[in-house]
Amino acid sequence: MTGDAGDMLSWDESVFRDESVFEIDHVPETFRHRESQLENLKYALRPAVRGSRPLNTMVRGPPGTGKTTAVQKLFGELGARTEVRTVRVNCQVDSTRYAVFSRLFEGIFEYEPPSSGISFKKLFGQITDRLVEEDEVLVVALDDVNYLFYENEASDTLYSLLRAHEAHSGAKIGVIVVSSDLGLDVIDDLDTRVQSVFRPEEVYFPVYDATEIYDILAERAKRGFHEGVIGDAELERVADLTADSGDLRVGIDLLRRAGLNAEMRASKTVSEEDVEDAYDKSKHVHLSRSLRGLSESERDLVRVLAEHDGERAGAVYDAFNDETDLGYTRYSEIINKLDQLGVIDAEYADVDGRGRSRELSLAYDAEAVLDRLE
Repeated sequence: MTGDAGDMLSWDESVFRDESVFEIDHVPETFRHRESQLENLKYALRPAVRGSRPLNTMVRGPPGTGKTTAVQKLFGELGARTEVRTVRVNCQVDSTRYAVFSRLFEGIFEYEPPSSGISFKKLFGQITDRLVEEDEVLVVALDDVNYLFYENEASDTLYSLLRAHEAHSGAKIGVIVVSSDLGLDVIDDLDTRVQSVFRPEEVYFPVYDATEIYDILAERAKRGFHEGVIGDAELERVADLTADSGDLRVGIDLLRRAGLNAEMRASKTVSEEDVEDAYDKSKHVHLSRSLRGLSESERDLVRVLAEHDGERAGAVYDAFNDETDLGYTRYSEIINKLDQLGVIDAEYADVDGRGRSRELSLAYDAEAVLDRLE
């Protein structure tokens, strides 16, 4: 290590004032550059405060543009100031209708439903009965609703929520669907029975521009680091790398990793080298998040793809079948999901003498994928 002893951290010192500020799911006290989106969401939810069903809302935008944070901020305000009941469901984790309603049950009763032996109908009935008994309005946020579409569960889930007031008179439920998949047309991909009742308000979250990114990251750095830990030049570099990725979560993760790199050197300040070294991992934050939500067989297929990158789809299937014993139908379903998630690119191409076949390739470096599967 280099530098004067005064520039070095002692064993009980840290560059962090509050490391939790750099967690991806941290809800910041100050939420900048989303004023119009927040106002639109408040407009849709205002009827709930008066005891009526709120307007259903569709929130769309690329990853890392503040959609989840906006919902969490508003739900926090509603919970603190009103009697409106709010439940946010992470559909990457709860990707079936039953799982979604189990999460709603837990949010309302404050304990989990029995893990087995309770039908969906009974689960649904207990939720709506409680809402009617307590004369409560429930606002449900289906965060990352695209995962319900990947599992073909979106139409059934939304139909049950949107028709709740017909099945159980007096039940008042409003729905916010949040999607980061811009290739997904939420309305068109729903069954016609759902389309006829789901006409949501739309709120779009665009990518932050360079000035907004710097402003947000500077605020996080101020709250998360001790004074003087990161300089203007290093912060500018973090902001530039974040702007290149288009995902604010990359920058937030990058600040934390750069701070950890500084601590590893026992330095009281973050250097540009700390930032550059951290970027190799932070740039894959979206990949890491996507892989965490996969089932074991889905992860198996990603691993096979990484190990057979560039080979024909037939060879990939043979290797996947050897490893898992799963058939072609399940293989094809997983390929579609991974393609929709942006983990792979699956494109149809003409193959000599065999018509059209899908060409599969990873959307990321194979080594980076394998590292994150371990």
